[in-house]
Amino acid sequence: MKNIDAAVQIKPARRLECFVTRSEELIRQAQVLRYRVFAGEMGARLKSASEGIDHDEVDDYCEHLVVFDNVTHKIVGYTRLLNQYQAQRLGRFYSESEFDLDQVLTLPGRFLEIGRTCVDPDYRGSAVLTTLWTGLVQYALEGGFNYLLGCASITPGPSGFAVDAVYRSIDARNKAPASMQVMPSVPVPAHLRCKRDESGIPPLLKAYLRFGALVCGEPCWDEDFNCMDLFVLLPLDQLQERYSKHYMRDYQETHGDRCAAVL
Repeated sequence: MKNIDAAVQIKPARRLECFVTRSEELIRQAQVLRYRVFAGEMGARLKSASEGIDHDEVDDYCEHLVVFDNVTHKIVGYTRLLNQYQAQRLGRFYSESEFDLDQVLTLPGRFLEIGRTCVDPDYRGSAVLTTLWTGLVQYALEGGFNYLLGCASITPGPSGFAVDAVYRSIDARNKAPASMQVMPSVPVPAHLRCKRDESGIPPLLKAYLRFGALVCGEPCWDEDFNCMDLFVLLPLDQLQERYSKHYMRDYQETHGDRCAAVL
């Protein structure tokens, strides 16, 4: 049996469970999955690559939200959660290593950063990402957070990074106003930019945008992860109603009218 300490648990009778774990065994499983995705697929240069895991200093300060398959008994989806108090102990949000967040962090309210989100390659196109988002939204609402923030990574196509094509595909309502703009520490170099969209918008960014997230300026070039990162900010009080109802169905069944009060 798996040993979990779950702060969030959704429909345990189902094949897929989503919960926060403090189990060292499950956290290491998640770090192995992260390694497979980020080093194996994306070619990221990881400090912990010799161990066959993806681990950094942020892991020791954050919560680990996992999707667990009760049939195969393995972790198939993951994201890590860093709130502003944990970030204060760490000394920063992870995103601050790539962007100047001064304007964003002056907004009133509580912040929750999402990072290292990944899905097992064998489970893509399944219910894993939906299950992960359900757990994430439940966690954020129960915790009384006002904003989700994080980086959405876009890998290059054969000709480079389609910065212009990506921005053309983002609806105007998903672009942050000047008061919420951030500055990348390393803009995508001109020689790596291309105009053709050869890779499309990744599922994670699509999920952000469907929820009503704001893209807050130009991307940062992350050489270690061989990707460009967009900084996104999701005000939780602006969740589009149809997606809120869809992802919070389980939460409403459990908590009844209290869910409406939290929203």
